[in-house]
Amino acid sequence: DYEEMVYGDTTSFYDKLKEQMGETELSEKDQEIMEYVIGSLDSDGLLRKDSESIGDELAIYHGIDCTTEDIDRVIGILQTFDPAGIGAHSLQECLLLQIKRRPNDPIKPLMQKVITDCFDEFTKKHFDKIRLALGVDADTAERVYNELRRLNPKPGSSLGETEGRNIQQITPDFIVDTDDNGNVTFTLNGGNIPELKVSPSFADMMEAYKNNKASMSKREKEALLYAKEKVERARGYIEAIKVRRRTLTVTMQAIIDWQKKFFLDGDEADLKPMILKNIADKTGLDISTISRVSNIKYAQTNWGTFPLRFFFSDGYTTGDGEELSTRKIKLALKELIGKEDKKKPMSDDALTKALAKLGYPIARRTVAKYREQLGLPVARLRKS
Repeated sequence: DYEEMVYGDTTSFYDKLKEQMGETELSEKDQEIMEYVIGSLDSDGLLRKDSESIGDELAIYHGIDCTTEDIDRVIGILQTFDPAGIGAHSLQECLLLQIKRRPNDPIKPLMQKVITDCFDEFTKKHFDKIRLALGVDADTAERVYNELRRLNPKPGSSLGETEGRNIQQITPDFIVDTDDNGNVTFTLNGGNIPELKVSPSFADMMEAYKNNKASMSKREKEALLYAKEKVERARGYIEAIKVRRRTLTVTMQAIIDWQKKFFLDGDEADLKPMILKNIADKTGLDISTISRVSNIKYAQTNWGTFPLRFFFSDGYTTGDGEELSTRKIKLALKELIGKEDKKKPMSDDALTKALAKLGYPIARRTVAKYREQLGLPVARLRKS
């Protein structure tokens, strides 16, 4: 895949802000708020969320109790970081933050007046109205315009362009929403893609060809046949897009139906065993199609953004025929080892018995295999 490479500092935009955060005196709570705010910036370096929403997210997902005043104060500190304009809630605020850092000169108050009082006219390039509002001559107005053009409307992306490898951001293909009543819905993220349709002028040409076929010259017929071929290819392309959307829709719906408990509570341990064949059987699609979709698509949920392959996991069938999620067993195994007495770490036999008591009656060799997959050493190497 094509990726633009820039020769220079390879520090990411996020890390650059974290470095500046480390140079600022912040309480532990303010550091946690700052990290979350920095992570909430969009690719332009702007903060599109309001403080109340950030406060709710911090409380729900991170257990951090803070007021909107706390968040506003931390955002104010972030807005002093470089580049100027970072952390602004809007383009207008972004430009005003940059103007504020300019040295004091006769142009500075005029620039502030344009962005504060004439922002609508500025965005629409109504320069004559702005000059009248400023009450200045043409030369002064021209100097103000030139200085305003030097401001950066996207401080985040400009910093990223000068700092090595472009930051790879994930754009989710599905937006999944779970309401308080336990309903899970989703939409396809279409972005700014317009509705595709064949140009009416070409459709009219096709009608003309049908109605006036006999009286047309050879050149006209050749031109219309050429146009007809292109129209048919365009319609085929539009139909392919529709089929693709249907494929994505039925696949995501099948995954939600299968893993509904996870979408309700966000607990990874609640993910049920699910393989490609399960979704292929449920949707009537080919396994290769499900595999392709799950490998390259992402879903944004109330609990984070995940690749679709995250929702797939193998199952382990017990002697009683009960199917257990390997992911759930691994989580239980990891928790057991995490809580063990490091002076007397548990052997694989002891782990097997402990898992059986938790409702996971699996063989010792399976415990050893899962432990290795988790990157956890044997008991004697875990001893401290």
